[in-house]
Amino acid sequence: MKKPLRLAVLLLASLSAAFAEDALPRDSLFTRSVTEMFPKLVEIRRDIHRHPELSNEEVRTAGLVADHLRKLGLEVKTGVAKHGVVGFLKGTGEGPCVAVRADMDALPIKELRSTPYRSQNPGVMHACGHDVHTTCALGLAELLSRHKDQVRGSVKFLFQPAEEAMPATFKGDWGAKLMVAEGVMDHPRPVAVFGLHTTALVQPAGTTDDGVHYLTAGQVGFTPGIDNANSDRFHITIQGKMAHGSAPHKGVDAIAVAAEAVMALQMIKSRQTNTRQPLVISIGTIRGGDRENIIAEKVELGGTVRTYDAAFRDGVIEQMHRILKGITEAHGASYQMDYRKTYPSIINDRKLVEATLPAFRRLFGAGNVKELIPGMGGEDFSFFAQVVPGFYFRLGVANEEKGITAGGHTPLYDCDEEAIKTGVLALAAAVCDRLNAAE
Repeated sequence: MKKPLRLAVLLLASLSAAFAEDALPRDSLFTRSVTEMFPKLVEIRRDIHRHPELSNEEVRTAGLVADHLRKLGLEVKTGVAKHGVVGFLKGTGEGPCVAVRADMDALPIKELRSTPYRSQNPGVMHACGHDVHTTCALGLAELLSRHKDQVRGSVKFLFQPAEEAMPATFKGDWGAKLMVAEGVMDHPRPVAVFGLHTTALVQPAGTTDDGVHYLTAGQVGFTPGIDNANSDRFHITIQGKMAHGSAPHKGVDAIAVAAEAVMALQMIKSRQTNTRQPLVISIGTIRGGDRENIIAEKVELGGTVRTYDAAFRDGVIEQMHRILKGITEAHGASYQMDYRKTYPSIINDRKLVEATLPAFRRLFGAGNVKELIPGMGGEDFSFFAQVVPGFYFRLGVANEEKGITAGGHTPLYDCDEEAIKTGVLALAAAVCDRLNAAE
């Protein structure tokens, strides 16, 4: 190593060590406060969990959030992107603004776990941990309100509705995209945005097996760069011609054409794209036919496409059109495809990740900070991270002894509430370290 480079590395290490040493008293202060706040935070989480609300129906949750922020003395704006809430906390020192995002909506799933805080809204539950996300952000707001002297700048809290998206028939913007369109990332513009997501099942970096790996309470996970996928939806209508089932030659069987189309679409991944490009094409719904002895006139297919690369995604769409056109024309049928690009891939800012990880390791121990491989799920935090550098990390919530091991979007999903402490502390360290970083 050349001498100037060696000196630069040593200086950087020295500055990092000094910064970490300066942060230790703050870590202890925050840890004591979060421990004191924990029973109240558990009650907030359970209250939200008992009263889950679907996307763009988060009236009660938004009211709870706004009331809590007002009691803490934050500036509060409601009715953002329908039911979103934005809180603004000004610290005691001059500095930049950092944003924290928490989503609030639930899923149309019937909860099967029998807990004292199970959902009281039939058929709706917090099966993705948004109750914990909201609680962690509220806990952060209270923590930083207590210790404004630790905040060199300001913090913008983005409590977001409708992350779980709208029905397939909805054509407008929603959730994070609508919040950005309504200006939440301006006046002031943050220098960074952080978000977390509860996670029980993970795939650690360096593993290739299909086994079960848990991210437990007290652990956090991260992925530098690409974190998840472009998440799209499509609706295909195949139009044939009705005929009696005893005379199929007099009609055009939309079911037979649809079956051929479903199989051909799977060939895009296996035979028509670069094998190094991750791709998922899944058909989730098929609807068609009126009676057993009638050739179906129309079949509707619904599904999702997941990719990482935006240009590659556009190529997949072209291939889908080519396949559908060829198959339907060959059989005398026709098709229409409504393809909706919904969520872009989350791309974590590598510099922000690297600058934040020392705080996580300092707080939780290096062994509890896990690098994960990118997933194929979708999340609209990406819209915030397209505006400013973003870091979206995973909050471990599994606990095998308590039977909390189910994956998200399932009726048995739950969170070890000890994870709330980790979530609040992780967000606090991330925010304060970024506010204190030299520009």
